[in-house]
Amino acid sequence: MQTTKQEVSDLLKRLPDDCTLEDVQYHLYVIQKIESGLKDAEEGRVYTQEEVEKMMAKWLGK
Repeated sequence: MQTTKQEVSDLLKRLPDDCTLEDVQYHLYVIQKIESGLKDAEEGRVYTQEEVEKMMAKWLGK
């Protein structure tokens, strides 16, 4: 498992030299959200397809 510092270093190596601070922030945000989602899945905090369809039906008025 990489340290946060190593993850950031690896990200910076992958990004083009002309990237902006916004580009770096966006990629860090995406990495954080993916890691959070994987942790949720590992800990069983997920919805079934049926549960999602019921929630969407309420929002879409179906």
